[in-house]
Amino acid sequence: MTDQPIQNCGKCGLCLSVCPVYQVLKQEQASPRARLQLIKAFEKKDLSASPLLKDLVSQCLMCGACKVACPSGINHYAKFMEMREQLAKAQPDPPAIRSLVYLLAKEYRLRMGAGLARIGRRLTPAALEKKYKIGNIPVSRFPEMNRRPLRSTLPRVSPAKDTAGGYSRGNPRGRVVYFTGCATNYMFAETGQATVNILTRLGYEVVIPDGQTCCGIPMMFHGARDQAVENMAVNLTAIQEAMRENGGDTTENARGTAAENCDAMDKACDEAAKNCDAVIVDCTTCGAALKDEYPALMNTNADSRHATLTQKIAPDMPETIAGKTRDILSFLHDHIDDLAAAMKQDTSKHKVIYHAPCHSRNSFNSMAKVLDLLKALPCFDYIPVPDAAACCGGGGTFFYEYPDISQKMMAKKLANARAAGADYWLTDCPVCRINLHGSLSGQDSLKVVHPVTLISKGLGE
Repeated sequence: MTDQPIQNCGKCGLCLSVCPVYQVLKQEQASPRARLQLIKAFEKKDLSASPLLKDLVSQCLMCGACKVACPSGINHYAKFMEMREQLAKAQPDPPAIRSLVYLLAKEYRLRMGAGLARIGRRLTPAALEKKYKIGNIPVSRFPEMNRRPLRSTLPRVSPAKDTAGGYSRGNPRGRVVYFTGCATNYMFAETGQATVNILTRLGYEVVIPDGQTCCGIPMMFHGARDQAVENMAVNLTAIQEAMRENGGDTTENARGTAAENCDAMDKACDEAAKNCDAVIVDCTTCGAALKDEYPALMNTNADSRHATLTQKIAPDMPETIAGKTRDILSFLHDHIDDLAAAMKQDTSKHKVIYHAPCHSRNSFNSMAKVLDLLKALPCFDYIPVPDAAACCGGGGTFFYEYPDISQKMMAKKLANARAAGADYWLTDCPVCRINLHGSLSGQDSLKVVHPVTLISKGLGE
């Protein structure tokens, strides 16, 4: 369905039933339909930018649930993103948020910031780590930075491993491009190592794009669209070149020919696309960016401001990459039988519960597949919890900006998680992982990890 204008909102209230923030506050002004009316008034100039308006619009997790539930076909997610951009110009974010956007806008800044954070963490006394909080999370409960960025520890191309099905380095099952994202690269190296191990054990050759950076979604959440578009152009170029690995020529020479003959460019891009079975993400927020945001933003922002960056991207490449983007757990669902067969039936069985990130549910619709995976593989003893699909209140920087709301959202989840008696709390979103782990106490034995970590161990690392 084509996205519909705000005027089509019938105020039916279905969005209220799925909005995590409204469910906590029970206030009309916190509902998605109220935000739409505020945006409409702002666009008609009946309402001016103000701190209160910005707060009401920002008091949203950007989970996308309202968009999925809307019977009128309104893309709340896009409308809220556009409004945040307008308000950021009139009402700048606090210094901490602006600093985060500044770091994420350039890979070298992010790398430097991660290094400084690692050093600072080592020098901070334990007592201060426990005392000071970011939102509701004590600094001591935040993950430490990787000793080295993940991508610096892995080869650009990881060859397929021998499988019972006859796949090997010389005869791979296929080729996938792995977009690691910045959280895995700088905080959760074990997730990336596990992802590569699993994919190569399934017989796939794994290509990691050079030069990739933050997906841009955190910047868009805070109105920094221009910086986000620059990151997106960098990532599209990097993935395009990775897809080209041993495939179609989309180098500068091919692009020079394409200027004279569009058919030649199209053919080169088609060959590159055929050379890649999937673009894999371990974070569904990054995946939602590649799948949903990149094509739209590249089409609307390919103007003179970004011409130098976007001219390197084949015209149809954003849509091609979007069509090939898969979250790792949905991709592994296609290989349940192979994974189960590759694991020894006497492999260590872990009691696990699962938290479904909002983008996994609303952008990839993957929760049912993940549960199938957890029930089918011998490394898991899956324990269902009643609120596995309930938002945890992480929401990018939401847990920092609105800690009281986030804490209320976590309270019931924590009680149910502790009552389940599991060993591991699984989730496939880095921010959810930070929020879940940070909300637990030092007395809790429950460990929060990405599901691929246990799958990889079950296969033998």
